[in-house]
Amino acid sequence: MEKLRFFNSDLPHNVLSRLPTKTLLGLKCVSKGWHKIISERSFIQDQLQKHKPIISGFIFQGKYQWCNEDIKIVSYIPVESKVSQVQQMVFDFLPEVVVILASCNGLVCCRSCFPAQDPAIYVCNPSNKQWIRLNSAKPDQHSTIGLVFDPARDPVNISTKFKLVRVKQLKIEEKEEEELYYTFEVYSLETGTWTKSNEICHCNSNLVKNKSVYVGGILHWQTNGDKVLTYHVENELSWLISVPVPATEFNTIPEACIGDSEGKLHYVMISEEGLHIWFLEDYFEIQWTLKYSKSLLEIEEEHPRFYNLHERVTQRVTYDMDPWMVPLAFKDGLLLMRVSAKLYLYHIETGMMKGSLRSCQIGSKLHVLSCGASLFHELGSVESGIGRSSSVDF
Repeated sequence: MEKLRFFNSDLPHNVLSRLPTKTLLGLKCVSKGWHKIISERSFIQDQLQKHKPIISGFIFQGKYQWCNEDIKIVSYIPVESKVSQVQQMVFDFLPEVVVILASCNGLVCCRSCFPAQDPAIYVCNPSNKQWIRLNSAKPDQHSTIGLVFDPARDPVNISTKFKLVRVKQLKIEEKEEEELYYTFEVYSLETGTWTKSNEICHCNSNLVKNKSVYVGGILHWQTNGDKVLTYHVENELSWLISVPVPATEFNTIPEACIGDSEGKLHYVMISEEGLHIWFLEDYFEIQWTLKYSKSLLEIEEEHPRFYNLHERVTQRVTYDMDPWMVPLAFKDGLLLMRVSAKLYLYHIETGMMKGSLRSCQIGSKLHVLSCGASLFHELGSVESGIGRSSSVDF
């Protein structure tokens, strides 16, 4: 009889553990028992081991090129629906309008829109509308921040933990020639303070697209100098990674972005030679492996809407010219790119191209983040009592 009782109590766990993450997010509302099972850390870690991480969509926000004013509209493109069905009320559960900064494993970091009387940084989970306000982590308008959240590494039965890494570029004053370097500050949820790392990284290149990619315990930022800036959060080490092919190898100016898929850093480039995607095989030897390659002519043949694609891409010979085709973000085999004034989702394995949206309505520049469905509902300590629409001061 005891064995039968154990079997019956374990049955819901076994059944639910076989379902995909997106389905489980809806089933949490069925009953208190199911909600408890799905919210257990042991159940979540089982899910991470059994199922591949899923991307639910891309979050993007416009950014003016010639002024510092923040654009308040944040849009979301669901992966499983047409791109034209863009949602613009993604963060309406927050107490104020925000600017997105970073995303990692289902959590999103954002800040108050400027000007603001009491600016703050928020970390939230759009899947269940939970958020916390980090009052001691005062933002500024030009901060570059990376979000670190690795649920697979957290022990079972502890609250969700995350860290923020703020990157600053400084100048060595004693040098006659301009020499720049990067410094790193880490915000810990446990201490509620910023701690400056002793690590610095000499680099005269600027960060581009202001988007971090977290893979294997390492944060990555793309630069405009054929390098990727990295920072190992636990070891507090930073170094530069050379990109697979430098921009000087081409007659025209290529466009690129970084992303991640299958636990590896990826580098996406669109040039006169076509669309190419590499993944980083070895950090120490800096060995890139070509994963995908398609010429502009092949893309045009598969998608006739991109008429005369090669000529349009190769027309850009100076940086003040607007590029025709730009890779914006890459996550789990999906590429979000801008072609002329429209946005497209491109599945590299199937070659399928999804929908379009006029990007000219949201500013001349785009800040794009990938967003995944997350089961994690505890932001902060269990004792804090964070609800679906409340905040906690740290």
